[in-house]
Amino acid sequence: MKTVTLTSLCISIALSAPAFAAEPIQVIEPAKITQPEKVELGKMLYFEPRLSKSGFISCNSCHNLSIGGVDAIPTSIGDQWQEGPINAPTVLNADYMLAQFWDGRAKDLKEQAGGPIANPKEMGFTHELAIDTIASMPAYRAVFKEVYGDDKVDMDRITDAIAAFEKTLVTPNSPFDLYLKGDKQAITADAKAGYQLFKDRGCIACHSGPAVGGTMYMKMGLIKPYHTDNPSEGRKAVTGKEADKFVFKVPTLRNIELTYPYFHDGSVWTLEEAVNTMIDIQLGQSLTEQETAQMVSFLKSLTGEQPQITLPILPPSNHKTPRPQPFVAD
Repeated sequence: MKTVTLTSLCISIALSAPAFAAEPIQVIEPAKITQPEKVELGKMLYFEPRLSKSGFISCNSCHNLSIGGVDAIPTSIGDQWQEGPINAPTVLNADYMLAQFWDGRAKDLKEQAGGPIANPKEMGFTHELAIDTIASMPAYRAVFKEVYGDDKVDMDRITDAIAAFEKTLVTPNSPFDLYLKGDKQAITADAKAGYQLFKDRGCIACHSGPAVGGTMYMKMGLIKPYHTDNPSEGRKAVTGKEADKFVFKVPTLRNIELTYPYFHDGSVWTLEEAVNTMIDIQLGQSLTEQETAQMVSFLKSLTGEQPQITLPILPPSNHKTPRPQPFVAD
């Protein structure tokens, strides 16, 4: 019988270990759904326009799952056609973020979910009326009872369910993920060269981990000022510290080819311009036209499988349901 020594076993394990283990970017894994009833309730509420004053705006309005979890405009349109103050970040892979919103003012998806409902520039409602709206419909109360044990409707449960659904919105099996798993033909030679540039030029210092970002804050305009008309001041609005002015959460680069326009002000529409702007103002460097194309090829390889969503059929309103107010006279 062949004897396996500890040394030979360690060598064998080392040789069989995934080649991507030491890479600064990790694989996005498929969602593991352990509470399908809660996820289904969360999906209903995510697509529920009656959580807004107008009865028209839902979570999906600004985070459209048909187009990369964004609304593909510079800043979102809210209640009474008000222009939002900032570009809507993607909801895809958002659970990998250290916090939510560009300025990180919400600690997690649950806390984030309640914000837009009561924001007068977004959904324009109140939490009290949102609760009354959902509680007015027996079909909703039946689902709440199935999920939570009784049919009580409150904001804690509403946001808990929405967060449970949003946690499933991950995008695995991108070409780059397959490359990390060992399929060296999964991405092009240009994408491989672009990834090497991404590491060599220092982009990886902020954009790493499974989401290729989202795990730290950084000043926009680190080396050179970033010129914008957008009034957002980043973390300063949360901390009150002058040092946090123009410091924002580093965005994820997953599915970046789908989530234009770019930056917190939504001012840039192409990946080529976004790459060259960032390499300039954040790193004080420049790229050749070929290097830019290679970097963009790498970024496009981060587009994963999009969530396949069956639209929920929502309960009908009744005489107890608060009426929408889509148009309010001045």
